[in-house]
Amino acid sequence: MPNPPGKRMRAIIVTEAGGTEVLQVRNVEKPVPGDREVLIRNYATSLNRADLLQRKGRYPAPAGTRSDILGLECAGTVEEVGSQVTQFKPGMRVMALLAGEGYAEWVKAPEETVLPIPDNLSFEEAAAIPETFLTAYDALFHQLDLQMGEKLLIHAAGSGVGVAAIQLAHTAGIFTIGTARSPEKLERAKKLGLEAGILYEEEFAARIRSLTEGQGVDAVLDFVGCAYWHQNLSSLKIKGRMVVLGLLGGTRVEADLSIILGKRLKVIGSALRSRSLQEKAYLVSEFTAKVLPLIASGRIVPVIDRVFSFEEVQQAHQWMESNRNFGKIVLSIPS
Repeated sequence: MPNPPGKRMRAIIVTEAGGTEVLQVRNVEKPVPGDREVLIRNYATSLNRADLLQRKGRYPAPAGTRSDILGLECAGTVEEVGSQVTQFKPGMRVMALLAGEGYAEWVKAPEETVLPIPDNLSFEEAAAIPETFLTAYDALFHQLDLQMGEKLLIHAAGSGVGVAAIQLAHTAGIFTIGTARSPEKLERAKKLGLEAGILYEEEFAARIRSLTEGQGVDAVLDFVGCAYWHQNLSSLKIKGRMVVLGLLGGTRVEADLSIILGKRLKVIGSALRSRSLQEKAYLVSEFTAKVLPLIASGRIVPVIDRVFSFEEVQQAHQWMESNRNFGKIVLSIPS
């Protein structure tokens, strides 16, 4: 049912596809939760690379989600629940994995994609978890099926997903090697559990062979795509696996399939946003049981680079586009 007159809220609207100037704070209709949905008073959201692409008109929102409001995760308090919601009650502190619309004062989300916020986290810290950590967890343990003692190459080790992957892998006994743009980022990553670092300008495939006594790594977590394709395959050992989560370095490659056949490699493409609610529900449930206790105990921590105010969203996008951040960029939404 539609909102009664006057039920409005502030949201950051993409007025048209373009640069950061198209992000504007506007008044829009406040969402109404369905029977199995939770309405959240949102106090923090965070940026993801998908937001930049969607702002530019290069990443359409899923069906049923507003394309003019970005945001894949949020953190706040439950204001209202649908008639069939059983796990959450008004007043509870929660974070949520979203299909979009996170840049707003109120957000609705299916009950299955909502998680409780551990007591030791602020709303800003909690907003840095859902999309980032769930993406990393799924990539490492569902897509790559990593096991204790294996070796993993993580590209963009200073990104939100990168710092999540380092910690998740480290706690599981996986040896991690990361690439980054600066020595400073690599040093910060080592404090989170990264065992070895490689600068982007280096020939990383040769370094991988040196670090692994010529064998290569068991798996690669890649956000770059085309630009790293050949070196990634060269870095993998026999029966290695690679999951591609992003295409920052281009979408088209000239592939030598004999390398994939000869080394019996697995190349996997993965995206979280487009999955069914059932898939997301299973992932959220498993993550809640296995990883949230580690976050609550402080063994795994959300890493925040900067917090911008709601009105500073243009600066926040510019900061992400500069590639200088280490960890997550968060937007704080005042009450």
